[in-house]
Amino acid sequence: MANILVVDDELGIRDLLSEILNDEGHQVELAENAAQARAARQRVRPDLVLLDIWMPDTDGVTLLKEWSASGQLNMPVIMMSGHATIDTAVEATRIGAMAFLEKPITLQKLLQAVDQGLNRGLSRKPPPGVMASVVTLSQGTTSVQPLAPKVDPGPQPVQPFSLEKPLRDARDDFEKAYFEFHLAREGGSMTRVAEKTGLERTHLYRKLKQLGVDLTRGKRGG
Repeated sequence: MANILVVDDELGIRDLLSEILNDEGHQVELAENAAQARAARQRVRPDLVLLDIWMPDTDGVTLLKEWSASGQLNMPVIMMSGHATIDTAVEATRIGAMAFLEKPITLQKLLQAVDQGLNRGLSRKPPPGVMASVVTLSQGTTSVQPLAPKVDPGPQPVQPFSLEKPLRDARDDFEKAYFEFHLAREGGSMTRVAEKTGLERTHLYRKLKQLGVDLTRGKRGG
């Protein structure tokens, strides 16, 4: 789980991104302007920032310059905009932004950019003695990612879902099997499953209902 700061003057965008990132298990801090973003940056020390370019008081590129000049740009920043030009996107990445997302932002692009950004943040300090590989990110930037030592994983469990299905259906099957496993192991306790999976109880319950998980199954098994 990571601390992610979302800075956008549109309430709908903030709510949507917050819901998606919370469902992925992240802790989300929201700011609607540069002033709130500065305060949140000092208060929570985010692992990643999603920063809108066009805001009423101070635009995102100016705030990015401010953080860079003051030595506070020590976390990955992903810029967002529905009206920015290519020149603006290039300027933002030159200053230090990791990537640029064009609105409306698709779920796939958002999660991919967030994963890349968090991996980039973790890779700044690779563990001693661990080799690293360089991977190309969006906008031509690069990141060093630590490579875990090779180990024998041993016998692997049989997958209870088909890899021949479309990605969305296969992901639903995997998530359903994942949550059913934790429900059975925790005796149907939603509190313990929420702790194990890193989701809030409300998001967990909504996810289980969406996947069609039998909430009494774990209790019967226990």
